[in-house]
Amino acid sequence: MTVSASRPVRVVGVSSGKGGAGKTNVCVNLGVALSRLGQRVTLLDADLGLANVDVLLGLKPTHTLEHVLKGECGLADVLVETAGGLRIVPAASGVHEMAALGPQGQAAIISAFSALAGSMDTLLVDTAAGISSDVLGFLAATQDILVVVCNEPTSITDGYALIKVLNQTHGIDRFRVVVNMVGPGESGKAVFEKLNRVTERFLDVCLDYSGAIPMDPQLRKAVSRQRAVVDAFPSSESARAFDALARRVQTWPLPSGPRGNLEFFLESLVGDGAPAGAEAG
Repeated sequence: MTVSASRPVRVVGVSSGKGGAGKTNVCVNLGVALSRLGQRVTLLDADLGLANVDVLLGLKPTHTLEHVLKGECGLADVLVETAGGLRIVPAASGVHEMAALGPQGQAAIISAFSALAGSMDTLLVDTAAGISSDVLGFLAATQDILVVVCNEPTSITDGYALIKVLNQTHGIDRFRVVVNMVGPGESGKAVFEKLNRVTERFLDVCLDYSGAIPMDPQLRKAVSRQRAVVDAFPSSESARAFDALARRVQTWPLPSGPRGNLEFFLESLVGDGAPAGAEAG
């Protein structure tokens, strides 16, 4: 499989070791913030069993990836564009066949993206939480992995477990970390250092601190309104933090070879691409 693209496509996987860390909220707001910076962003809801990107944004898609897999429509028929310019590829929630996809099913989903390669700058992949084979398969194919943690022992422990499995099974040695739901008086960097100390002791990996998102009443209000906070309350504290995260993402190196490009993302899931443990850059 070969994908033709006039420019590299940044592919970022967003995940967490456990549910409740706010991973999808981070992914959605990062996508809208990048769109506001002029990036052409597509978000793939790869939480195939419990998809909720559409719920978070109040969308009511008529078609999902399930229909693409069944050959009932093309990927263009599934795309939903939000008010902030972010394009969403909704998954199917609660459908057993989607939750139990193997490599062939993953490849069928991702191959549908080949036609979109020339119309996006960034592909965000919102995976499920945890270390299932589907989660690991999607993350191993991305250029950058953004792990979302919060200041809870279980979140840090499970974040470490995700990093450990990806390192030991796929040879990935670089991860980005964002600390979410930082409370008053707390330090996102201090939470990051808790995770970093453990990984430095037991794993040969490099963690990059990508910033923190504060607890914010405006963010909760935006969620209740089913809108991204960067769209609903752009001057709020959390929106400014997401804007800073988006600007940081833009500084990450773009792929100079197949690793992390959309071509690699497609081919690695099919099984004939570059080694999943290749240098992320």
